[in-house]
Amino acid sequence: MNYNQCAAEILQAIGGKDNLASAAHCATRLRLVIADNGKVQKSVLEGIDGVKGVFEAAGQLQIIIGTGTVNKVYDEFIKLAGVEAASKDDVKKAAAAKAPWYKRAIKTLGDIFVPIIPAIVATGLLCGLLGGLSKAFPGMADSHLYTLLDMFSNAALTFLPILIAVSAAKIFGANIYLGAVIGMIMIHPSLVNAWSVGDGTGLPVLWSWFGLWNINATGYQGHVIPVVIAVLVLSIIEKWLHKRVPEMFDLFVTPLVSVLVTGFLTMTVIGPVFAQIESWVLAGAQWLISIPFGIGSFIMGAAYAPTVVAGVHHMYNAIELSMLADSGKNIWMPIATAANVAQGAAALAVGIKTHDKKIKSMALPASLSAFMGITEPAIFGVNVRFGKPLIAGMAGGACGAAIASMMHVYATANGVTGIFGFLITTDSFMGYLLTFVVASAVAFGLSWFLYKDAVQTAEAAPAAAVAAPVSAPAPASEIVSAPDANYEETSIYSPLKGKAIAMADVPDETFASDVLGMGAAVDPTEGKVVAPADGEVSTLFDTHHAIGLTLDNGMELLIHIGINTVELNGEGYKAHVAEGDRVKRGQTLITFDIPLIKSKGYPTITPVIITNADEYASVQKACDGDVEFLGKLITTVK
Repeated sequence: MNYNQCAAEILQAIGGKDNLASAAHCATRLRLVIADNGKVQKSVLEGIDGVKGVFEAAGQLQIIIGTGTVNKVYDEFIKLAGVEAASKDDVKKAAAAKAPWYKRAIKTLGDIFVPIIPAIVATGLLCGLLGGLSKAFPGMADSHLYTLLDMFSNAALTFLPILIAVSAAKIFGANIYLGAVIGMIMIHPSLVNAWSVGDGTGLPVLWSWFGLWNINATGYQGHVIPVVIAVLVLSIIEKWLHKRVPEMFDLFVTPLVSVLVTGFLTMTVIGPVFAQIESWVLAGAQWLISIPFGIGSFIMGAAYAPTVVAGVHHMYNAIELSMLADSGKNIWMPIATAANVAQGAAALAVGIKTHDKKIKSMALPASLSAFMGITEPAIFGVNVRFGKPLIAGMAGGACGAAIASMMHVYATANGVTGIFGFLITTDSFMGYLLTFVVASAVAFGLSWFLYKDAVQTAEAAPAAAVAAPVSAPAPASEIVSAPDANYEETSIYSPLKGKAIAMADVPDETFASDVLGMGAAVDPTEGKVVAPADGEVSTLFDTHHAIGLTLDNGMELLIHIGINTVELNGEGYKAHVAEGDRVKRGQTLITFDIPLIKSKGYPTITPVIITNADEYASVQKACDGDVEFLGKLITTVK
């Protein structure tokens, strides 16, 4: 492969160096931020020798090239473009900066709220469990155990402003401890608890603006947005002071002034104003959902999937958290579940009905993922691609959401939808079940009726069969049974311990579609990668999330630990070898922290890919279920 020529053709196809904002690469892809996407010739890019696929995600143009090659193309690319090498974080920031202001604002809300979801889920699940137990055992409500568990179950919502303040301080670049102080001020015990205010009459006055506007001494329990705005102001003040206060005074002047000014503004202006705005938004959302006959919910159930496609669905986190903090009842979550499972059911219909094995291998696991609450594989990999299944999913989501509204379904937490949502909807279990069934049935039925395989797919198959040469390799089962066949069968042994998974079930279209090569994956139970055979480390990425091996038998492997884990920038990974090292079978290559990676929201499913799979007649997963270190994982026939 001519790396320079490949890079030059890519640069020309994206509109030249003047149309390039930033460039980086991961284990398999060039990640580019383009100034004007309208100038990109996608069809030309896909035809360039060495390019295995092109797609857009998270504001980046991602060009799939492959392990061991992408870094060499990248080196030539940045020379020709005259730009400096950028990190993945730099590219992500550049991509985010290009987005419209409202998308940046919504993304910021998502970045703030997503990290605290585990705390809300944990206490919400406990709340649901406690409610179920108290119904089954009425006398439990008078026990010490109930009192203790009840305290656990509402702790996160009671101190929610502090959790939000710490998370917001991280995002805005403020001192997280100063952020925590602002959150504490807003729910200080000296203030009247907002949950006990009633109609607000007779409350003590905290501050008066010239007698024209009296601010009551009320806390901000049950509020979300005022905390975010307050910490944003804190970050602005703190950064301004850091630049201007002499270093010898900065340590005590900046924190003092930041808290004093922000605290005053929060309690006298920011809190009252944005609490009122948030109350109007919350009232509007609740009004929409409570429109008779579920009309409002019907509309939102249909609109939910398009907001996922547009990338603005994180705004619902603020609404859900406000609902939970206000009443303990999240009536938005059932709408999300209806929309999510409907998209999964629409993809399931495609997977069952299609005769295209590649589409089937993508649609079936994607649908299962959607039923678990992760919809991106189903929406982007199947439904948006074919159009009509997306519409079927929207219809199913609308019908399911209407049922949820009419049956007054609610959850005790947020961040969980789909099948696992049953754990936080114990008080409305039957309503949630009916929501699930109706959304799925409508979407599946419509998708089955609307979806049809492309005509050329059915017509092309016989032509391809006729055109195939007589000497084409036979299936592996025939090869092994033929006594005079001159074929070599090879086993690849697992570099990880865990559960063996077919590549088609990997929750990433790039891997699942075999565009990088064929193989299998492992969902690891132990954070260690070992060498499956003797060979050489051909590639070791600086983030240590992926390693390339050239085995002594000529096979080239890519072991990619987790999905999208390049974004961790090496956190949780430790390499025990270097590029160019000789390795022995069973030698430890990389160790990684499974709980940490999962806590960051990344799957640890690890594809083991034969990147020179085109040299083999057959590549098959060799086992089902659990696999040990150096257990048989893949069988190839050459």
